[in-house]
Amino acid sequence: MIIVYGVAEKLAPIRERLSNAIHGCMTAVLGLPEDKRAQRFIGLAREDFFYPGGRSDAYTVIEINLIQGRTEQTKKALIHGLFRALSSEVGLSPIDVEITIQEQPAHCWGFRGMTGDEARLDYSINV
Repeated sequence: MIIVYGVAEKLAPIRERLSNAIHGCMTAVLGLPEDKRAQRFIGLAREDFFYPGGRSDAYTVIEINLIQGRTEQTKKALIHGLFRALSSEVGLSPIDVEITIQEQPAHCWGFRGMTGDEARLDYSINV
């Protein structure tokens, strides 16, 4: 599950390109299947989105929730790939992007009527 936050009027016009860039990285680096696009875009009113100095109104926060199992090298490759893709494909400056990866054990996930450790996935978590 990926949640993307930004100022609504800046986020809305780039949402589709942003979605495609993020998903392209998720499939290329993590090996997720093409049909595993689970993204939420939350556009906030400017007065409800505080961000660090030196950033523009294009400041975008990306939270990536994963089942534990990816190596540190894989997660770093994902972050670096996202910075490159968001710059080249969407036009977001790396200074305006914040990415966090949050991991939970498989038993803390619930989908398809079962927990993540009970599921048989069609892709590998341990990459």
